[in-house]
Amino acid sequence: MNPPAKINWTWLRLFLIALLAGCGASNQQDAGGVPSASSGQVANLASQVKLTAYSAARVAEQASFGATPALLADLTSRGLAGWLDSQMALPASQIESPSWVIDYNDQDRAANERNEQWKARMLVSLPLTAPDQLRLRVSWALLQFVPANKTNPYGQVEYYNLLQRHALGNYAQFLKEMTIHPVMGTFLDNVQNRPKSEQCPGCAPNENYARELLQLFSVGVVQLNADGTTVRDAKGKPKETYVQDDVEELARALTGWRFAPSNILLGPNWINAGKPMVPEESSAAHDQGAKRVMGTDIPAGQDAPKDLDSVIAMIMKHPNVAPFVSLRLIQHLVTSNPTPQYIGRVAAVFQNNGQGVAGDMKAVVRAVLLDAEARRGDVIGADTSRFGKLREPWLWFIAVQRGLGCSRPLEWSNGWISGPRTQMPFTAPSVFSFYLPTDRAPGSNLLAPEQKLLNTVELTARLNQFEGALRDASVSTAAGCDVAALGQMFTDSPKTYVDALSTRFFRAAMPPTLRSNLMELASTLPNWGWSSPAERGVEGAVVLLHYALTSPYFGVIK
Repeated sequence: MNPPAKINWTWLRLFLIALLAGCGASNQQDAGGVPSASSGQVANLASQVKLTAYSAARVAEQASFGATPALLADLTSRGLAGWLDSQMALPASQIESPSWVIDYNDQDRAANERNEQWKARMLVSLPLTAPDQLRLRVSWALLQFVPANKTNPYGQVEYYNLLQRHALGNYAQFLKEMTIHPVMGTFLDNVQNRPKSEQCPGCAPNENYARELLQLFSVGVVQLNADGTTVRDAKGKPKETYVQDDVEELARALTGWRFAPSNILLGPNWINAGKPMVPEESSAAHDQGAKRVMGTDIPAGQDAPKDLDSVIAMIMKHPNVAPFVSLRLIQHLVTSNPTPQYIGRVAAVFQNNGQGVAGDMKAVVRAVLLDAEARRGDVIGADTSRFGKLREPWLWFIAVQRGLGCSRPLEWSNGWISGPRTQMPFTAPSVFSFYLPTDRAPGSNLLAPEQKLLNTVELTARLNQFEGALRDASVSTAAGCDVAALGQMFTDSPKTYVDALSTRFFRAAMPPTLRSNLMELASTLPNWGWSSPAERGVEGAVVLLHYALTSPYFGVIK
């Protein structure tokens, strides 16, 4: 696929050491309290205070795939609350699949490779250039804890389209539509879920989807307080949310779904990925008996759609779902280690958007981004050392290209895009995705799930492979990136160039230590006498860019 990466062990060691230092991995709570403003008070404040260049760039890191001059201008013009309103009013960007992606010879290796290349290109293009950045960022968050796989490129982009349609909708409707999406039906086998009957004496309910719907997508395995803390018994043992009988009963309620019929079900599209699953017409396909799940009765005599509605209503009334979803959204958008108070404030909005509606994702996302904890760091130095998150590989990869002004994905001559090694969409190693929300930083009590992806494979790719793509004029020019212009800027004045890097990637507030290091590095670069002046300028610009963006100053979002 991509050219092999050469390992620069010195830079790798320095990066790891600096990254651990930059995360503020302390077990002690910082002195001083968190402002206890309600979400409404914070929203009013955010609508009144004009964003600075620094705070606008910080918002961009939390609510988009990276700052661009146009995005920062929009943020400073509208203010945060106004920008959120404008983003939520945009239609959902969707990926349209050409016929050759839907219908192809899946036994042909070249055809399979072409489809994979197309999918990768589309999944980079949307966050790179689409206007609905907030929705895309929330869709990415959903994909991290409600993943799906086991299908072809067409199925995967259709599942991504589903996330886009519901990312700023209602969580109940998302759970319902996700349950009957053919990609999820294939991934977790619910399309094979049938009760034992006279017509199928060898059948038995398939528990795979039912278990993950509870464990990973909605309520989790232990009971939660409203602020996300664990409910414990008198002996301090966590109380379970459900037991095996609940999983079995839920599996019964979810029986009876099949792929939507089609006059032309094509070979590679055998799941009919563009259509939701439909209830099986056979009366034996769905268990119509009474069920009892986590203390809730589902009456007998209901068909598959009515039982599904009962399941979703039961989940949405469960006290766990609000803190469960709130923690994950906060972690993916703002900070990996939120306080219980932050989780509690967002969870309260999840339970009730102010109009008696639960699961309103627009209200929840507003609460996440307008909260006092989220906005405290808009003033330089005002935040605590415990706040923030590692910039996970996919966010790093897209943010760099947006900062470089790329209008298309960086793509090698063989058709493969340049990308992170450990976090491409739809490559999660299991249903548990790339990491768990409860994963902690090594040697610390801080939640830091993303650190699991910062391994030698990922870091060496950043240190070598990505740099190679920028140095290759044919690759960077085809992607519309500003590399040549940056090269000329470096040639004219390294100081001016470093100032530009500060503006593009460091909120116009590059740390003095990094600035000093970059200026020193610029003064010690070789002449590269074998190259033209323009090539030498690009070489110098890329070396400094590479150093700056592989530093913990860019690797940690505070």
